[in-house]
Amino acid sequence: MKTVLKKNTEELYAWDRLKSGNHITICGVDEAGRGPLAGDVYAAAVILDPKKPMIDGLNDSKKFSEKKREQLYEEIVRSCLDWSVASASVEEIEKYNILGATMLAMQRAVEGLSVQPDQVYVDGNRLPEFSIPAEYVIKGDATSASIAAASILAKVSRDRTLYELDVQYPQYGFARHKGYGTKAHYEAIATYGPCPVHRLCFLKKFYERNK
Repeated sequence: MKTVLKKNTEELYAWDRLKSGNHITICGVDEAGRGPLAGDVYAAAVILDPKKPMIDGLNDSKKFSEKKREQLYEEIVRSCLDWSVASASVEEIEKYNILGATMLAMQRAVEGLSVQPDQVYVDGNRLPEFSIPAEYVIKGDATSASIAAASILAKVSRDRTLYELDVQYPQYGFARHKGYGTKAHYEAIATYGPCPVHRLCFLKKFYERNK
């Protein structure tokens, strides 16, 4: 298993090197939390340092355990050239819908960088409006090392917030399901009703089914 991840990591870095030819500074962007019933949606922007060694095992955040993501988070923050994490609130999700809020979080992440990249690569098939050139990359978190790094920072940052929400609203079990629509989560909503961090626009069908 480790050998496979190592090979994939090398391929991800090779893709970034190809795109950053002629000394172009590239930035990878990814989001976390589009699907859950509760909590903000997060996005991260990462500029890897081409002068630093490859981060061993760097890959799509979904490939790793929570413990491994935490370890990689620290390595990315310590060794990258620049990084930024941002979010869009539950209120913004209600106002702009989840796609609009995700685009907003991505814009904020890039705007939060201290180093301005020459080119932005975004995971997915949609692009926010940036003031610098940008392209989307389908399955980018399994294609680009920069996007993979962003996926880890966004995921870990959001998970940490859900642990805090679990302390604030222990009856919902946010620490276990991270806000996703598990059976236990729906049962808690049915019992206690939604709390201020629930996305009411995501619960319409649930309430329609349970009238």
